[in-house]
Amino acid sequence: MWGNDTMFSNSLDTRTAIRLSAMCSQSYAQLTQGTENVVLPSAYRIVAPFTASSFLSGRELFGFIAESDSQINIVFRGTTTTSDWISDAIARQTAYPYAKGGGLVHQGFLDIYESARKQILTVMRKLSAQKQLYLTGHSLGGALAALCAADLATNTKFRSPAVYTFGSPRVGNPAFAKHFNLTTGPHYRVYNRNDMVPALPPLVYKSLRTGDLYHYIHVKKAVELDFPTGSLSSNHAVSEYFQELAKLDPKYAKLLCGKTPGFCPN
Repeated sequence: MWGNDTMFSNSLDTRTAIRLSAMCSQSYAQLTQGTENVVLPSAYRIVAPFTASSFLSGRELFGFIAESDSQINIVFRGTTTTSDWISDAIARQTAYPYAKGGGLVHQGFLDIYESARKQILTVMRKLSAQKQLYLTGHSLGGALAALCAADLATNTKFRSPAVYTFGSPRVGNPAFAKHFNLTTGPHYRVYNRNDMVPALPPLVYKSLRTGDLYHYIHVKKAVELDFPTGSLSSNHAVSEYFQELAKLDPKYAKLLCGKTPGFCPN
């Protein structure tokens, strides 16, 4: 189902969305099995993994940068825990430090991105800006992808990065959303209308401790899917996003998965 305020399916590069959602699933495998066991199509190779420090744990693998002859992909991992995302300690906003007039963003998400930023920029300086850059992430990873894309578009030679996120929460206030929308290239925020995570943090968040109000708004462009699974966790799972997107081009999805066993989520 495509909502009235969303992009229609023919405006979305469905094959790119299918491939990137599978890459997002590999970022979870990376955490548990190591970067050496990440499975990608034969055209891609991993340039470098990167780590980050989250509010849930110490420094750990949080994604990877891969490239082909024509593309660069930065893939951010999400987390399986959502309860802390809107806690008073992290739902407060802080100034986005990588662009003048970049607005306010979620403090917790920015802290994670900042802990990985130096690694990512060091790698990106060595790669060709002639290649199309794609940033992607599921869940929390989608928020990190948005923060990184706005940073790279403003501060590096990669001026028009494409961004595909899946089940992302809101990242910042209207000023940040405007900056993101104006500076990045093609950008699609794919979400399941039955997924609770894209509704977090709320549009207006009031700190229980200080009484301060923070305003959140999603970045554009929204692509709405409708796949109720009967479970809150399944409604958010990257594997379910992949399966729903695969229905938009089943022949391509079957070919993609068949040519690279282990790449696509079950």
